[in-house]
Amino acid sequence: MPDSSYPKISADETFRETVAHGSNEYPFRYYYEDIWEFELHTIDWHWHSEVEFILVERGTAYLLAGCKRYVLHEGEGVFINSRVIHRLECEGSTVIPNIVFSPCLLADEGSLIYEKYIEPVINSTNGCMVFTRKNSAEQKIIFIMKEIFDLQSESDNEIKTVSALLELWRLIYEISAPARQVSSQSTTSLTRSRLQMILQYIHTNYARQITLDELAAVISLSKSSVLELFKQYLHTSPVNYLIEYRLKCAARLLSDTEKSVSAIAADTGFENIGYFCRKFKSLFGMTPSEYRKN
Repeated sequence: MPDSSYPKISADETFRETVAHGSNEYPFRYYYEDIWEFELHTIDWHWHSEVEFILVERGTAYLLAGCKRYVLHEGEGVFINSRVIHRLECEGSTVIPNIVFSPCLLADEGSLIYEKYIEPVINSTNGCMVFTRKNSAEQKIIFIMKEIFDLQSESDNEIKTVSALLELWRLIYEISAPARQVSSQSTTSLTRSRLQMILQYIHTNYARQITLDELAAVISLSKSSVLELFKQYLHTSPVNYLIEYRLKCAARLLSDTEKSVSAIAADTGFENIGYFCRKFKSLFGMTPSEYRKN
């Protein structure tokens, strides 16, 4: 059932997460989360300039990141690089302790350590790295991740945490060597910019009919390129994304206003009330009226 206490990702129109992870003085944050407890059992699309390490403590997580889909089983971990748009889903309780931190915590930008060991990883073609314990390096990475998680229960743990993060990064640097040979920063930035422009256009105009021709014109590409962009990075079509975004907007109106269901359907771009109710129930598991009552 919908519940206002469900945690959810706070992001802007470009999906950039708006929550600060730690502080300027110590840009590090540890989270102990269950994906199942999030709205729609999903940690929705977002990205951040910080890097992220996730361990599946219990359950199975489905990670959509960049243009790939990963299945993460219990005991497996993943590294999500800076500025990689991602989403996590599950089919049951899935506990994922995780850390999000700025690489600047390890070394100042412009320093030898940053330029030699950190920047090459951030700018590499590695959007994600999955650790399945298949070799000693991956086993060590998972061991250090757990060590860092355990440290967060101690007071005055900062220096131990940073020390462990440096060792963790050393291992990431070593196993990412092939992907560091070619920088993907310029290509990734262009693709992300194009995707963000389209999403901003949809978020601004979602209440009216939007054509594929319009979306293609926004970024001066062909319609087939727009379809491929959505397929690769959001694993859906522009039409399906638009419908889901409209339904989420409708859910907010049901919670926050006294407007009738038919008025909300019209306000969010649905011309047929029956179609709106069917799609709403498919996404939220209940009718708009039931959602409002709950």
